Amino acid sequence: MRCLALAEELTARGASVHLLGDLGGLEWAERQVSARGLPRHPAPGDPHDLAGAADRLGLDAVVVDSYELPASHVAAVRDSGRPVLAVVDGDLRGLPADIFVDQNLDAELARPGLPPGAVRLAGLEYALLRRAIRELRPPSPPAPSASPRPRVLAFFGGTDAYRAAPVVARLLIRTGVDCAATVVAADPRLRADLLALEPAASQHFEIIDPTDDLPRLLAEADLVISASGTSTWELLCLGRPAALVWVVDNQLLGYGRTTARGLAAGLGHLPALRDSRAGSAAAVDVLRGLLVSPAARAGLATRAWAAVDGQGCSRVSDALLAAAARRLSPR
Repeated sequence: MRCLALAEELTARGASVHLLGDLGGLEWAERQVSARGLPRHPAPGDPHDLAGAADRLGLDAVVVDSYELPASHVAAVRDSGRPVLAVVDGDLRGLPADIFVDQNLDAELARPGLPPGAVRLAGLEYALLRRAIRELRPPSPPAPSASPRPRVLAFFGGTDAYRAAPVVARLLIRTGVDCAATVVAADPRLRADLLALEPAASQHFEIIDPTDDLPRLLAEADLVISASGTSTWELLCLGRPAALVWVVDNQLLGYGRTTARGLAAGLGHLPALRDSRAGSAAAVDVLRGLLVSPAARAGLATRAWAAVDGQGCSRVSDALLAAAARRLSPR
């Protein structure tokens, strides 16, 4: 999604953008790409494939966003004279890029060694957020709803590979607090598990499939429950009160920083919420406190809204297009 967000900004400025890669057969991701009209090409098999594709497509610059693409692929593109922008999460992975973008909270505090001449754009001011989110950002921190039945949205990415949705839904049920919860079920088995739950009489649960309408649902929610990850920056930009779960190890740093700053509430580590009575009891208390207190939700919303202004795509595009222009300018 961060690549598609950057593509939206670049195409709006008149650039022609191509996507090289594999979407893993995810129908939701396929729709996102198709909706933006981006031409797609196979993932490069070796360094020469990537450099050759850049030649064939007449690319002036290349953006790399991958935890797996070897440094040799990036080197082949740079050797062809094209600037490379690499989107990273902390570790630069030895990539010989010209521009590094690390959109994570407090990333600007780190000082990793860079290749000669490279620049690093770090911190939440460079968060790459899609247009659908930016357009819904309120002009000021949203006022908390005083409704006796808060609207809750729970989602855990396009696949919810670690099956967080039923775990969190059970925590909501255990609060016993009136709420209207919309829970995204990433696959039929998750849907079946969620439908088998029995909310309290005062609680209403709606189970939905992954949806392109997620930004609107986020903007309308009184409380969002999600995995700590890149979607967190969307929640902050919208000023949404959020409760986060860390699911995999590479989410722990962002989870810790976000919750320590009071930008979101923390529910804990997913395995503890599933297997530990003490861990799940603490998370239930956190959720109950947020559900019954508009003031607590308002505090989160105010701090969240101030942390991300939604202009990251514009700043990153400025840097990338300037690098491409330098390549094209007469020497």
